[in-house]
Amino acid sequence: MSTHDSRCLTVDELSSLVRQGAIDTVALAAVDLYGRPKGKRLNAAPFLERLPAGAEMCGYVLATDYAMTPLPGFDLAGWHNGFGDLRIVPELHTIRRLIYDPGTVLVFATALHVDGRPVDVAPRQMLQRQINRLAEHGYQARLGVESEAFFYKGGPERVRGRGFRHLSPVFPHNADYALDHSPGLVDFFAEIREALRRAGAPAEAIKTEGAPGQVETTWPHADPMTACDNYTVYKHAVRHTATRHRMTPTFMAAPYTGLASGLHLHVSLWRDGAPVFDTDSAQDMPEPLHLALAGSIAALPHLVPLYAPTENSFLRYRPHSFAPVNYTYGIDNRTTAFRVAGHGEHTRIETRLAGADANIYNAVAAVLAGFVYGLEHQPKLPAPCSGDAYEDRAATRVPRNLEEALFDFRESTVAGEALTDPVVAHYARAVEVEIAAGQGQVPGWQRERGFLHA
Repeated sequence: MSTHDSRCLTVDELSSLVRQGAIDTVALAAVDLYGRPKGKRLNAAPFLERLPAGAEMCGYVLATDYAMTPLPGFDLAGWHNGFGDLRIVPELHTIRRLIYDPGTVLVFATALHVDGRPVDVAPRQMLQRQINRLAEHGYQARLGVESEAFFYKGGPERVRGRGFRHLSPVFPHNADYALDHSPGLVDFFAEIREALRRAGAPAEAIKTEGAPGQVETTWPHADPMTACDNYTVYKHAVRHTATRHRMTPTFMAAPYTGLASGLHLHVSLWRDGAPVFDTDSAQDMPEPLHLALAGSIAALPHLVPLYAPTENSFLRYRPHSFAPVNYTYGIDNRTTAFRVAGHGEHTRIETRLAGADANIYNAVAAVLAGFVYGLEHQPKLPAPCSGDAYEDRAATRVPRNLEEALFDFRESTVAGEALTDPVVAHYARAVEVEIAAGQGQVPGWQRERGFLHA
């Protein structure tokens, strides 16, 4: 087994594979507002010849809704400026081989204006801004990702044909920590693990969860950009592979009543190659950990659209659901929004606010912005929650809906300081579009409840 299989390719290695005829396509991908890779499939040989030019892409990709509808109200791209192009320039350390898409490599790209300026609203650039802000204080972050998703029998066309209703999960019961999976599921997991390994995004573990059809995947800690790229590759790989196995995944935060999936983010801070959260005692908390927790509790209530971007996101925040309902922290306490996990040099803050529907780059940007807020403003840290955080009536609660979150996001000086006002305005517009999409629609549960009884 080649050691090259479990990491990204170099340009020289890609060139060699192209000459051998093993690779003929480069999928050059920027990341859109929803965390999806968007771009062009380029002929590999001309791509290499024109390095580092990249390609052009209509700017509306970063100014649209889920359905890629051209929309007014965004300064970046719209009818007012003719929907002009952006440049997408390859990040040549991110060349990943896709064994489920034969002959193809995926390369992440930076979105630039035609004059060479970075596009500030691009999710990878938003994350880079927070990485840079931490670096100004002498810190680097490490990120571990824990992702949940539901898997249903039948490919996407079958699922769509059923109106996304009456679907059968790939296993019908609580299979949390199970080791006796069906042969079909074992084969699927093996394919995903191999696809991720060959793409330079090896998973740490894959396990079935407590809800029917729910699967959790985790990755080793890495620098934040790499960790987010790894997760994006996973979502791309799992959708392709699941379709071949006649399955469909969903990354909705709450696909059905009573079901929810999270995206838990485990973050630690380092300085000069050493972890600064290192502690074996909650009573002897290092100052950087103290400030990161205090900043998270103070700042993240003002950054909600970055980790809860849809109306569906808010259906996940229910008491005793393992999703938080208020901004609390605790030591190894899974009822809080911020869980201090691990011991010694492995101590980290697990932020449990993001749902599976979050754009991971934006969600991690929010977490790091919270850390920076703590370092710069040193807010007071409340007492930790040692019991059931759902019963804490004094803590700031998570917003009830997207409209409530939008008001605070738009008006908050915290968001403007962390992101800049133009970025806040851009994402506020995206939230307005999401809210408008549901207005005037009759929810299915209202029809079922009232059709024969009203």
